[in-house]
Amino acid sequence: MTKSKYYYELDRNGSITPILKETANKRKGMPVHSGVLNYFPDAIREVARCSQAGNDQHHPNTPLHWDRNKSTDELDALARHLIEAGTIDDDNIRHSVKVAWRSLANLQKELELNGEAPLSKYNKQNK
Repeated sequence: MTKSKYYYELDRNGSITPILKETANKRKGMPVHSGVLNYFPDAIREVARCSQAGNDQHHPNTPLHWDRNKSTDELDALARHLIEAGTIDDDNIRHSVKVAWRSLANLQKELELNGEAPLSKYNKQNK
């Protein structure tokens, strides 16, 4: 029996999506838990809180999702928040948190554009 080159992910709607497997060595070279989550647990929680606040602002009472139609100017928005880094925005979220969120959004889009990351169901452009 041959091993599948895919693993399967269950999305928030209960659909199963095939995802191409990385090689074991490549996966081991990406220490998501020990190299990111362990380093920045409080910062990651704040970025998640920022995601929820943005969802609540733009789409109240809907499941959490990234509406890319409302998120099109990552670098300009990042720069605007960077100017006010160290202060708190009107929605009680630090501008530095919004810098981090916009930076991650920009990086995700760059990776997708360069074919280095698939456009997952979680990140598809809203139509």
